[in-house]
Amino acid sequence: MSFRLCEEFFHRDCLEVAPDLVGKLIVRRLTDGSLLKERIAETEAYRGEEDLACHASKGRTKRTELLYGKYGTVYVYLCYGMHWLMNVITGELEQPQGVLIRAGEVHNGPAKLTKYLQVDKSFNGKSFIDNDDLWIEDDGFCPNIRTDVRVGIDYAGDYWKNLPWRWIADN
Repeated sequence: MSFRLCEEFFHRDCLEVAPDLVGKLIVRRLTDGSLLKERIAETEAYRGEEDLACHASKGRTKRTELLYGKYGTVYVYLCYGMHWLMNVITGELEQPQGVLIRAGEVHNGPAKLTKYLQVDKSFNGKSFIDNDDLWIEDDGFCPNIRTDVRVGIDYAGDYWKNLPWRWIADN
């Protein structure tokens, strides 16, 4: 039996939420009522304006406004002008942070995952908590998890690039 993740789950620091998301199920209800599900296999944390890899490091902008908002909010952005990437906002209001859902068990990249789930900019700003089209469930599965450095953020400099803020299911 599984249950949807609630506000309390996301109302924590991204460094707590990110590893706890690994092993959970992301669920997408399509317009015909069918469900797509995939187990989250990899996440990355982005934490505050001081984190030079976080979009909020450039300050508050139209693009980053959601990062300062309510935990449990879906943050979708376009990467390289062609790939939608999906995050969830975590932590406290006005303290920008979030978790990139980096891979599923089958779809081994953030763009492949959003493509499979048919997630695009129309989901930006919606909630994972009270959304009938996209949510995250816990079915009790607990994988072994390892950490690694974040990917694709060389621009942030060695310190931020080399933090072990990526969590990966080991099985």
